[in-house]
Amino acid sequence: MRILENVISDRGSKYAVSGGPCASEDEAKAFIKALCRKKKFAKATHNTWALLTDEAPIKNDDGEAGAGMVILRMLEREDLRNHIIVVTRWFGGKHLGGDRFRHVQDAVRMYLEDLQSS
Repeated sequence: MRILENVISDRGSKYAVSGGPCASEDEAKAFIKALCRKKKFAKATHNTWALLTDEAPIKNDDGEAGAGMVILRMLEREDLRNHIIVVTRWFGGKHLGGDRFRHVQDAVRMYLEDLQSS
């Protein structure tokens, strides 16, 4: 499990991005469960994720409407299969509007760059 914490901060909201090998929806749920064993992530407002498998794309917005699709599209563009990416947000009290999608994209981009550089 690769975790990049505090990658973005905007108007009080903070973001982290994490991911790892994952081949099914059951594995994705287990990954989220393992991530949420870290108290900080369990208390997050949203743990939005997506996974591109050979069978089907899977996504979960976790209350951040549309964010799972943003992650999924980026996975498809990179053709990154059997690897979950989770964007975590701690809500800071101010609504971010459309900026929240830009932050999700930026977080995924940071994760992909980190993954490629290792």
